[in-house]
Amino acid sequence: MEKSFRYTQTQQGIKMGLDQNAYSQDKNGEDEHLAEWRKHNRLQGWMEDLWNDKGRPNAETENNPMGDFNCVPLELDLDDIDRLEADLDDFNLPETNGFFFGSDSYMWESEDGSKSSANYFHKESDYQFVSDARHALKQGKKVFYSCWY
Repeated sequence: MEKSFRYTQTQQGIKMGLDQNAYSQDKNGEDEHLAEWRKHNRLQGWMEDLWNDKGRPNAETENNPMGDFNCVPLELDLDDIDRLEADLDDFNLPETNGFFFGSDSYMWESEDGSKSSANYFHKESDYQFVSDARHALKQGKKVFYSCWY
């Protein structure tokens, strides 16, 4: 199976910006795509905070000039998914800025020009990811988040 949704530091020809993916991995090392986001900076901040809380696993600071968390797979367990869902329910993902991250992913402008955050753009895909991640974990698979910016 081609693992094109995993990000590496050597990718070329990609539009600049924050691209994020989640995937599961079975016991044979086969990956399955779960979710993808573009410039969902609040989710990025939440995942990077989690990565720091877990002791920065898989950090490659010497060989990663784009940033410590860039292209680093973060394994998520059921507690992480439960916490993410609780923070989604409470509208509690942290405001996160970065050169390639775009505007605040909780705020978006409707066709009439009004700004809204109640039903932010990524809301449906965030909750779908929570559901799909739980399903993968129940099947004994590992779940990972990765980003490229």
